[in-house]
Amino acid sequence: MLPVLTIQNLNHHFGRGDLRKQVLTDINLDIQAGEIVIMTGPSGSGKTTLLTLIGGLRTVQAGSLQFLGQELCGATRSQLTAVRRRIGYIFQAHNLHGSLTAQQNVRMGLEIQSHYSVNQMNAMAREALISVGLGDRLDFRPANLSGGQKQRVAIARALVSQPKLLLADEPTAALDKQSGRDVVTLMQRLAKEQGCTILLVTHDNRILDVADRIVQMEDGRLVSGVGAAIAA
Repeated sequence: MLPVLTIQNLNHHFGRGDLRKQVLTDINLDIQAGEIVIMTGPSGSGKTTLLTLIGGLRTVQAGSLQFLGQELCGATRSQLTAVRRRIGYIFQAHNLHGSLTAQQNVRMGLEIQSHYSVNQMNAMAREALISVGLGDRLDFRPANLSGGQKQRVAIARALVSQPKLLLADEPTAALDKQSGRDVVTLMQRLAKEQGCTILLVTHDNRILDVADRIVQMEDGRLVSGVGAAIAA
C-alpha cells in the first residue's frame, strides 16, 4: 500500500545571506495509512515547520515530500490548494470564529469543497458535532463553550470532510489532564473510524500511549523513531 507520506532528504531554511537559518536538515520519514504518529522535541526544533510543509502551508524548498504519491516540491499553488483539501488541521489555539455557532464553524471545513450544497454542509456539520458529543451545542458560540468543547468543535471541523491525513499541533496544550485525554482519545477513535492517518506534535507526555510510533526532533533533525512502530 502506498504510504500517506514519503519524505526524503527534506531541507528547509528561513532568511537569506548572513541571516539564513537552517531549520530542517535531511528529514527522512514514511508514514503509513492508518498510523498514529506523535512527534516530540524541544521548542524551536522544527516540528511546526515540518507540519506546515506536510500540510501544504509552506513551499517545499529542497528534497522530496510526497503526499499520497504527489510530489509537493515544485508543486503549483493550485496543486497545494488541492492537497490542503485532503488534510485536516487542529492547532493549539482552536481558531474558531467567535461570531459563528459551533455548526457554522464546522461547516467552514466543507466550504473549500466545491461539490456540497448548503443543506448537505449543514447536515454533515451537524453529524460531525454529534459524533464528538456536542449534538446539544450546535447553536452555541465559542464564548459559551469550555476549552475542551472548543477543541471538540475544532476536531469536528478538521474531520468533517473525511481527510486522508490529520495534522495536530499541540492540541492538548491549553487543556487540563482529563480534557486533554478525552480530546486525544476522541481524535484516535474518529480517525480510525474514517481510516484517517494522524501526525500529532506534542510536549504532553500524558498522551504518548495513543501513538503507534513516536518520532523525536532535535535541532531540525529527526533523531529517533523514524523506522519501527511501537510494540503494542
